[in-house]
Order: sequence, then C-alpha cells, then structure tokens
Amino acid sequence: MPENSKVKQLIDKGVSIKSPGAITIGEDVSVDLISGDGVIIHAGSKIFGSKTLIMAGCEIGYEAPVTIENCQLGRNVYLRGGFMSQSTFLKKVTVRSGADIREGCLLEEEAKCAHTVGLKQTILFPFVTLGSLINFCDCLMSGGTGRKNHSEVGSSYIHFNYTPDQDKATPSLIGDVPYGVMLNQKPIFLGGQGGLVGPSRIWYGTVIAAGTIYRKDFLKGDGLLFAGVNIKKKQHLYPYLYRGLKRIIFNNINYISNVIALHRWYMDIRYLFFEVGRMETALFNEAMEKIDMVVNERIKRLRKVSERMPQSVKVYKEVMKEHALETQQQLRVDFHEQWPNIEGLLKNCYDKEGDLEKRDRFIELIQKGIERKGKNYIQVIRDLEGYEANLGTEWLQGLVSEINSEALSFISSFRS
Repeated sequence: MPENSKVKQLIDKGVSIKSPGAITIGEDVSVDLISGDGVIIHAGSKIFGSKTLIMAGCEIGYEAPVTIENCQLGRNVYLRGGFMSQSTFLKKVTVRSGADIREGCLLEEEAKCAHTVGLKQTILFPFVTLGSLINFCDCLMSGGTGRKNHSEVGSSYIHFNYTPDQDKATPSLIGDVPYGVMLNQKPIFLGGQGGLVGPSRIWYGTVIAAGTIYRKDFLKGDGLLFAGVNIKKKQHLYPYLYRGLKRIIFNNINYISNVIALHRWYMDIRYLFFEVGRMETALFNEAMEKIDMVVNERIKRLRKVSERMPQSVKVYKEVMKEHALETQQQLRVDFHEQWPNIEGLLKNCYDKEGDLEKRDRFIELIQKGIERKGKNYIQVIRDLEGYEANLGTEWLQGLVSEINSEALSFISSFRS
C-alpha cells in the first residue's frame, strides 16, 4: 500500500479497515472530513466526493457493499449496504442493505430504513421508520415522539410521484413542519403493500390500512382509512386535462412553504445545537443545502405544470364542451401567466422570518433548555412544555400561511 494512499491515511488516523485492498477512496475525498474515532469501513465500500463527511462512530458496509458519493454522516450513522448520493444523515440514522438513496435527502436523528428502500428528495424527521421494499421519493414525513412511538411506513409501500401527464408536481406532506419539529405529535402509519398518490396531505394520528392505495388528502387525522374500489374498468385518458388543478397547485405551494419553514427552523433553532468545528459546521451547511435542493426541485416541477396550462385550456374545452366552466379555464390561464411572479416570490422567501416576537421568545426558551440539558436536540425539544411548543408552532405556521397567502394571491381565480 503506497505511503500516501488515502486508505493508509485513514488507517493511520484510526479508522478500522480490515481489508484495505477491498475498499476504494476517491482522490477528491478529504481525509480531514473523516473521523478516526470509532469509524468502521467494511470490504466492498467505495467512497467518493469532496463533500463527503463521516463523523465519529459511523459504520459503513456491514451487510453489503456501500457506495457513498458526496454524503454527510453525523455521529453513529450506520449505512449497512447500498448506494447513497448527495444526501445527509444526522445522528444515529440506520439504513440497511439494498438502499438507493439519491440526491436531496435529509434523514434526521434516528430515522431508520430497512432493506431495499429507494429515496430521492425525501425528508424524514426524527424516529421516522421505513420498512423494506419501499419507494418513497418526494415526501416529507414527521410524527411521533420517540423510538417507541414513531411514524412508520409498512413494507412494499409506494409513494406514486410520477403522473400519466409525465410530471412530478406530486410532493406529499405526511405530517408537517410547524407541528412535526416539536416531536410531540401522534404518529402516522402507512400500511404495507399500499401506496399514496401525490400530491397528498396526511395529518397526525392517521392510519392507512395495509393494501390501500390512497388518492386524497386527510386533514382530520386520528382515523383509519380504507380505500374503496369505485373505479370503472375503463376510462378515457385526457393528457394535460389536470383534473383537480386547484388541489395540485395548493398542495405544491404548501409543501414548498413547509420546507422553507424548515429552512428557517434550521437557521434560527437547529444551528444552536451544532458544536463549533469544521465537521459540525460542514454537517449543518450540507443539511441546509439538502433543504434548498428540495425547494428548488419542487419549484422546477411545478413550473413544468404551469407551462402546460395553454394546452390544458384547450383539452379542458374539448373534453367538457358545453359543461366547461369559465372559472376552471381562467384558473389555468392565471396560473400560466402569473407563474413568473409566483416563482420569484418562492425563491425570495428565505429572508422571511415570521412573527419576530414569537420567534425571539421561542429562541429564548430553547437557549434555556440548552443551558439545562446541553446541546441534545431531541432532549431539549421534547422537554418543552405544551405552551412553549405551541409558541414555536405558531411562529412557523404563521410563516407557512404567509407564504401560501402571498403566492396564491397572484392567482385571482384561485378563490373562485
């Protein structure tokens, strides 16, 4: 082994590598961003990318070979097998073999994925658990209070994120940000061998029965949902008709608003829990980058739909004939014409801070919690009194509502 090889440098640093000849470390990988404290890299592992970060206590490739490309691993992350690219994993995340985790994913503390899980542009809040054989791209999922009371997705589940119109304006909000970050909500359960058709909104306490394909929003929560079979064997397919366009627009904008609120949460709250140092700073910055990637992706996908609205007007008239509603035609026209204004607003919402009085009062509560408990994010948040957590939720929900209202105000026909 050459004296200056990356593998040797890592071994000299303290990284446990039992089969040095059976792993690959890319030339662009920074050894300084890989901790030597308790890190284990098993045979078959391949690590690439100048942004790759591996903190203390991580274990890579225990079950099967792992390929990492520009990913960031917080402390005690276990990547058992699979391919991971341009994603961030916070403390104690576990991903088992067969994973395909692509760009724009953020898995927060103690989130877990069983074997053969596919993710892209996915955000999982603390403790959220995914079973095996799951495709769960373009989602944000929260809910639950701890390792024994968490939101879960059953095995063989699919989030349907691609439509017959060949668009992906389909993000689903399973839980939300303003309530979800407080780690005090009832868990959500999506039963195995089922699916959710995006874009959907599902509230806390919801259980979707195994084998159910759910196609709607469920904002009441605290319910067991079964999907009835009420579909004709054959229906005409009209490309670009966009039935339920108003719901598509709102769910997409609301999703973006929630992710922007998460960006604000990281800026004002989560950064308080990161230690000073190169690796901690890099982990925080890359988590923020994943949030930004999700916002940009959602804007891009919704833009594609807006560009199809002139065609949608024509299809709508042809299909509906004498039943065509002027309001539905105008909605398509307004969405198309006003999209540049909507996009401009959404891209400039990062500077919005919400109600400053509520935010500052909440920050004070968090700082007091840190003084008592240290920089233990989970512990400090879960120790908030009910009225304290409500204050933070009101601050973030106010921000979400403000962005929604301003974005939708450009579409005068939306309220019709």
